[in-house]
Amino acid sequence: MDYVSMCKNFFAATNIPVSLLKDGQSVYSALGEMLSINTVSHWTIYPPHRNPSFQAFSPDIEYGMVEIEGTGYALILGPAFNVTVTEQIVRQFMRETVVPLDYREQLTNCLCSVPRISHLQFARYLAFFHQCLNHKEADLQDFYTEDEIYTRSRNERQLNAMVDDLENENYHNSYHFELEMYHLIKEGDVAGLKKFLTESKMILKEGKMAPTPLRHTKNIFINATTKAGMLGAIPGGVNVEKVYQLIDLYIQECEQLQTIEEITSLQYMMVIDFCQRVNEMHIPSGISSEVYQCMNFIRTHTNESISVDDVAKHVHRSSSYMMKRFKEELDIHIGAFITRCKLEEAKSLLAYSKKSLAEISSYLCFSSQSYFQNVFKKQYGITPMQYRKKVQPQST
Repeated sequence: MDYVSMCKNFFAATNIPVSLLKDGQSVYSALGEMLSINTVSHWTIYPPHRNPSFQAFSPDIEYGMVEIEGTGYALILGPAFNVTVTEQIVRQFMRETVVPLDYREQLTNCLCSVPRISHLQFARYLAFFHQCLNHKEADLQDFYTEDEIYTRSRNERQLNAMVDDLENENYHNSYHFELEMYHLIKEGDVAGLKKFLTESKMILKEGKMAPTPLRHTKNIFINATTKAGMLGAIPGGVNVEKVYQLIDLYIQECEQLQTIEEITSLQYMMVIDFCQRVNEMHIPSGISSEVYQCMNFIRTHTNESISVDDVAKHVHRSSSYMMKRFKEELDIHIGAFITRCKLEEAKSLLAYSKKSLAEISSYLCFSSQSYFQNVFKKQYGITPMQYRKKVQPQST
C-alpha cells in the first residue's frame, strides 16, 4: 500500500493533519508539506502498551498513533483540537516544533482550518485507520481499559513487591525531606536550599524504580525534576511553559549520562537552577512592578521581533517613559535586554537541540545568521558553534 498517498488523501478529505514515520524518522507531514518546512515535533513518541494509542502532549494539542504492524511505519494523526485555536495555542505549537516566526501567519491559517473534533471522534479516526491498516477492529473502550490478564498479573507483581519490602523493612522515608526541599524551591531561597542539601544527615530510602542501578537513578532524577518544577518552580511564579521546557531539557540531558555520579551531580544543579529561577521572579528591591512586568514580557517573547514600543504597550506606558525607567532601575537599555534574553534562549537551543545556526537565528528573529553570530561572540567571547561544541562534546 502507498501509505504516503493514503495520508495525502485523508488530509485532503478531512483537513486533519497526518504524518508518517518510518523507524522513527519522518517520511511525510501534511503540515510540513503545506509550509515547506519541518514541523515534526521534537518530542519522543513513547511506545504505547496498545495499538492504536493516544499521544497527547498537552491538554489543547492532541495526537494519536497507529503502528502499521510488521512494517516499521507509524501513522501520526494530529495535531487535532477540541477547542478553538487561539493565539496562545499557535505560539505553544510554534515553540514545541521550533517553527520560525516568519511562518506564523501561514501556520495560524493552517491550524485554524483544522476542524474541531471531539476526543471521541478523534478516537474513532484512530480505530478506522487501525482497521484499514492492520485489519483489526479496535473497540473504543479498549483505549481506556486494560486487558484483564495484564491487570491481574500487574496486581500480583505489585502485591509480591510490597510484601517483600515489608519483610525486608524497605520503607520510604523521603517524604519530609522532599517537602522541605520543594518548599525552599518555591520560596526561591537559594542559600537555604544549598545549606539544607549540604547539612541533611538523612539517609534516604527510595523505592526500586528499575532493574539496574543506572536506570533506577535516571528514573529518580525524572521524578525529582518533575516535582521540582510542578511543586516548586510553578507555584513560585516561574512561567509554566518555561518550566515544562526546562523539565524536558533536564530529562534529555540526564538520558545522555552514563554514570550515577554524573546524574547525582546534575540533580543537584537542577534543583538549584529551579530555585534560582524562582528567586529571579521575585521583584528585587529597587525594581518597580512596571519594569518587572516588561522583563517577564521580553523573556516570554524571545521568538518574536518585539520592539521597545511593544514592551511599553504591554504596561500601557510610552516608550520614552519605559526606556528611562529601565535604564534607571537596571542600568541597561530595553533593546540590549531584549538581545540578551534572545541570546540566552539561543544558548539553550545550541545546547539541547540539533537546530542549525540558520534555524536558530531565524527562530529568534535576528536579521541574519551573520549578525546573530557576531552578537553572540561579542556577548560570550566565543562563536555559537564553539559554544555548541563546548556543551555538546559529542557534536562534530
